[in-house]
Amino acid sequence: MFLRFIKQIVFLFMTVFGTLGNISVSVNYIFIWCRGLEQKPIHLILIHLAFTNIIMLFAKGLPKTMAAFGLRNFLDDIECKIIIYLQRVSRGVSICTSSLLTVVQAIIISPRASGWRRLRPQSAWHILPFFSFFWILNALIGMNLIHFITSISQNISELNNGDDYCYFMLESQKIKWIVLPLMVLRDAVFQGAMGAASGYMVHLLHKHHQHVLYLQNSKLLYRTPPELRAAQSVLLLMLCFVFFYWIDCAFSLFLSLSLGKIPLMGNIQEFLTLGYATFSPVVLIHREGLLPECWHAQWEKLRKYLFYFSIK
Repeated sequence: MFLRFIKQIVFLFMTVFGTLGNISVSVNYIFIWCRGLEQKPIHLILIHLAFTNIIMLFAKGLPKTMAAFGLRNFLDDIECKIIIYLQRVSRGVSICTSSLLTVVQAIIISPRASGWRRLRPQSAWHILPFFSFFWILNALIGMNLIHFITSISQNISELNNGDDYCYFMLESQKIKWIVLPLMVLRDAVFQGAMGAASGYMVHLLHKHHQHVLYLQNSKLLYRTPPELRAAQSVLLLMLCFVFFYWIDCAFSLFLSLSLGKIPLMGNIQEFLTLGYATFSPVVLIHREGLLPECWHAQWEKLRKYLFYFSIK
């Protein structure tokens, strides 16, 4: 009972905390975007990443929380297909968007003499076709789930864990060996690009650090450019992604190779699946100071309105 209580609290915390964090990030960047002061491609990518994380938390975190609190058969067949399909698609889009974020940031901070500089997006709107491609790609990869998922109310409930809310039917080996290589190829390509871009940024940041040390020894003042500070935030975000992704993969592999079900390990693996969507906003809020900046801007706006009406 104690472990079940801990599970309920953790799922509830991750779902609520992660959703509020991603909403805060998206609202702050949308606010910056609408003001027209800084319409950067990175801001648009971060808004899309936060939106994808919100879908992930609603599609996986909310049903898991409801199931952990003992609700059963709260989804019908169509709702199960939609929820599980959104889980798969949003997770894939999150991987692709994180990779795009790293690559674009690496291009932005690349030296002007570098050939990569020519690939720099001239406008934030040039990023939109990538978002469409990510959703279409992952929607096609996850199509097999629609045929192999039903509500547990249509199956023998005794065969399911008490925390299950959808039933996974056995899919044909032919379809499985078509979909699985596509998922592995997608992850390998996008994470390979993410790793290469991250390594390139680390190299550039190291050169910048050496330059700063030289200027400090020369008693010259030097401030870190905003692009390099943003690159540091992106690298921390990617470390967060790599941590949760690979530990999740390790737990999934262990559970697939184990002979029997291990509920505790399965629960930890579920927590790890939601980890990136839950805690990635914390990195941005901490590094970028988004909430204080937004509150200050809103307060200044309110103060101007009050001053205007007081004069009138």
